[in-house]
Amino acid sequence: MEVEQKFPVDDLAAIESRLIALGAEFSGPKREVDLYYAHPARDFAATDEALRIRRRGGEGFLTYKGPKIDATTKTRREIDLPLPAGPDGCGPWAALLEALGFRPVGEVGKDRRKALVAWEGRKVEVSLDRVDQVGTFVELEVVTEAADVAAAKACIASLAERLGLSGSERRSYLELLLARRRGGL
Repeated sequence: MEVEQKFPVDDLAAIESRLIALGAEFSGPKREVDLYYAHPARDFAATDEALRIRRRGGEGFLTYKGPKIDATTKTRREIDLPLPAGPDGCGPWAALLEALGFRPVGEVGKDRRKALVAWEGRKVEVSLDRVDQVGTFVELEVVTEAADVAAAKACIASLAERLGLSGSERRSYLELLLARRRGGL
């Protein structure tokens, strides 16, 4: 299970400084481009699911995200499969999805820096994101077993409070981008 909370922020550098003080070491920025697909027979917006192909450098991933299971976090089942490396490793998979009736609905680009921070006996993955046409965000994430979700949520909430993060955003970057395009953000 992926337990995640995302927070809009005005000053990523201030959050990064707080995290470094807690021992986090950040990677250099990486460009990620996510192409999201609509299912041919059900409405992913209504079922709260997502299917995407992520490109990051020469890497690619096919990811399914199940419905969120609570009203405060983005806790959900996630299946993430690596695709063949190389400049066109994602192309055949995109063609397969489209041949099966899936259709592209939106593309989200972001520059992301990641770190792990030790907090309450766990390793929390932190992402500092600059999302094209949407804004800047901090994501806190723990991957855990279903029986441990409550404890993982409490860990993330505690770290968010320590970092001064508030106003958690449950919508995906795709939902935020589409809302902005409709004039609803």
